[in-house]
Amino acid sequence: MSGLIITVAQQKGGSGKTTVAAHLAVAFALAGKSVGILDVDPQGSLGEWFERREATLGEDDVGLVFRTASGWGARREAKQLARDHDIVVVDTPPKSDLEIRPAIEMADLVAVPVQPTPVDLWATAPTLAMAAKEGTASLIVINRALSRALLTAEMVTAAGELGHAVAQTHLGNRVAYPQSMGEGRTVLETAPGGLAAEEVEALAREILKQAGRR
Repeated sequence: MSGLIITVAQQKGGSGKTTVAAHLAVAFALAGKSVGILDVDPQGSLGEWFERREATLGEDDVGLVFRTASGWGARREAKQLARDHDIVVVDTPPKSDLEIRPAIEMADLVAVPVQPTPVDLWATAPTLAMAAKEGTASLIVINRALSRALLTAEMVTAAGELGHAVAQTHLGNRVAYPQSMGEGRTVLETAPGGLAAEEVEALAREILKQAGRR
């Protein structure tokens, strides 16, 4: 059986895609999975994070295999990674149907990060529609959530009304996430056992369950 391909996609910029992709990849790796990451975003943010990770941890201790691709070449690269790894996490660019469509088409599951605001939720519709058109399962992930904010609760309800699955696990609006990314690491490594790390671990488990893998 080939590896599971998880594509992190959201056509609205600023949703935190790269942070979510990096954290999921490390969570899967720390859970004992072999993980490949694929950056199809021309901005290369995931690649920059990976290079910083190599500088911080050493090339032999990054725990992940990194590749880049563009356009329809992403499908070939992802499938090659999936032959050799348990899980492949794909980071995509915003606003580009040409780059996003192949990454969604080849995925087993599309994780769609959404900040809990009406504008962000409205802007999510094209990504969800693309996943539905390609016949790919999707999971809305509430990102940068404020735990006590009424707006967050309202947006969770509204997201569920879109007719797509919504992750029960929300990622909080925590400084620990960008801080860890700046070091080429994740909160799972900089603050293991903390609330942010618990969120990521729970989301990773939920995504595997949603994709039919344990």
